[in-house]
Amino acid sequence: MEIRKETIQDVDVLALEGRLDASLAKQLKSQVQDLIGAGRINMVVDLEAVDFLDSSGLGSLVAALRSVNKLNGDIKLASLQEPVRVIIELTRLHRVFEIFGNAAEAVESF
Repeated sequence: MEIRKETIQDVDVLALEGRLDASLAKQLKSQVQDLIGAGRINMVVDLEAVDFLDSSGLGSLVAALRSVNKLNGDIKLASLQEPVRVIIELTRLHRVFEIFGNAAEAVESF
């Protein structure tokens, strides 16, 4: 479980690796709160290296989105593997998050 942060064109890209379950969800929430505290409100969550997503992971994504939306920011998702895409679609979160094929496309959309 790991989160790598990179800033591209004033957008923070959080590349997650591993299973987005309770333990990584806590790390993600903490990372997003740190960024918000630093005035950073536009983010891309790159899920290319995530092959599993549970309710804790979904909750952390939604909570992060709500936090940045309150400040007129946004979080976009990128590089969803098929198992993750299926869960996002089943929970209808594809109607809440903008989803892109890769992180570069998501960054450009800002």
